[in-house]
Amino acid sequence: MELKVINDKGQATANLSASDELFGREYNEDLVHQLVTAYQANARAANSKQKGRSEIAKSTRKPFAQKGTGRARAGMASSPLWRGGGKIFPNTGEENYTQKINRKMYRAGLASIFSKLVSENRLMVVDSLTVDSPKTKLLAQKIKAWGLDSGRVLIITDSVDENLYLSARNLPNVLVLEANQADPVSLVRFPSVIVTRGAVAKIEEMFV
Repeated sequence: MELKVINDKGQATANLSASDELFGREYNEDLVHQLVTAYQANARAANSKQKGRSEIAKSTRKPFAQKGTGRARAGMASSPLWRGGGKIFPNTGEENYTQKINRKMYRAGLASIFSKLVSENRLMVVDSLTVDSPKTKLLAQKIKAWGLDSGRVLIITDSVDENLYLSARNLPNVLVLEANQADPVSLVRFPSVIVTRGAVAKIEEMFV
């Protein structure tokens, strides 16, 4: 698999030999969907607590007589059928939403995503990505030169220095990650991905 390497002006300068297993495999939509769903579920926190019928602070006396009122019979005001009553199946705050994804599935899913990005020309490789000073304008100019100024961009580098981090912080549609932080949700969410040559080597080392 050959990946095109571009310069700061967006011009192709060379080709980079990459792993076919990581960047040239067939796309598996079902696996990617399962991987993204599990990743989001594992990041979910059970922080919602609802009150059940026994926890509602209402009197337990019968609201009105069983017969003679013309209304449906009722036992107590904390009934889930009544406004202000307890929930039938309340959230306890202790739910476990995690889903298990083994290592082989995770690697195959990421490889499928990377291969899809390459096949759709949404992944570009650069030799390196640095900015001389921590200024958002400098990074924005590089992104514009690549022809990506109108969309969302994910930048994956082998290491993020302080200047690059500070320059990207004020760009709402740009996310900068190190190679070991690349996750399936970010790879799917961003329509364009910029990867440095060093990051490609690190990704291959981790997943091949």
